[in-house]
Amino acid sequence: MKRIALFMLTNIAVVVVLGIVANLLGVNRYLTANGLNLGALLGFAFIMGMGGAFISLLMSKPMAKMSMGVQIINQPQNADEAWIVDTVRKFSDKAGIQMPEVGIYQGEPNAFATGAFKNSALVAVSTGLLQGMTREEVEAVIGHEVAHVANGDMVTMALIQGVMNTFVVFLSRVIGYAVDSFLRRNDDNANSGPGIGYMISTVVLDILFGVLASIIVAWFSRQREFRADAGAAQLMGRKQPMISALYRLGGMHPGALPQNMQAMGITGGIGKLFSSHPPIEERVAALQNAQQG
Repeated sequence: MKRIALFMLTNIAVVVVLGIVANLLGVNRYLTANGLNLGALLGFAFIMGMGGAFISLLMSKPMAKMSMGVQIINQPQNADEAWIVDTVRKFSDKAGIQMPEVGIYQGEPNAFATGAFKNSALVAVSTGLLQGMTREEVEAVIGHEVAHVANGDMVTMALIQGVMNTFVVFLSRVIGYAVDSFLRRNDDNANSGPGIGYMISTVVLDILFGVLASIIVAWFSRQREFRADAGAAQLMGRKQPMISALYRLGGMHPGALPQNMQAMGITGGIGKLFSSHPPIEERVAALQNAQQG
């Protein structure tokens, strides 16, 4: 609940700051004079920015189960399932969180953690991961996912996404309105409401700012991956199993995950700026340097 409160307060703070800056720069007076209610726009940006990210967070676990075909292990049916559940329980106890739901799904090597709250999360591993790695390596990957849960990364990433969404919605509409006002400066009907310039500018800027926001969110995601790798090493008491798992992963074909779950998986991406995960070699180097330190 602390992170949810932080989620709300941060978005409110963003809206307040945007309002203050707009007043200091005189943007508020300009927009109001041209028929745009800045207060209403700030409220709209807050609802859209926070609301979309918050709904996505709340829906993350059921959507993951449905989209990935995750089979929840309520009662282990074999030794492998019992070992996975015991491993998750061991790490969650050590991390100080409640036992997450544990699941298996069919697919290429991958794993993920999801859920709106750290004490009601889901940790799932693929059949490909179980077949392609040693038990020690799988244990390290499970530790990585439990570390994501313990670090509150699902809420953290939703918080960052919500803040970015708020900026995107607000800035695209303010600039779009300014562009539209400039284009219609000699139009007798300029005060009759937003024109085509506003509509086109807003769509284009939503896309442009959305791309820039994705780069920022991806950067934060990469930092959380380094932390989860270190968390796995801490839970296991040594770093070599996580290093071995990363080396093994580097030679595997990673299984695909839905877009809203990629930051909580273990796979890399194409294009460093937009990748939710750092390159394998950077993750290994970070663990090795920490070991030397």
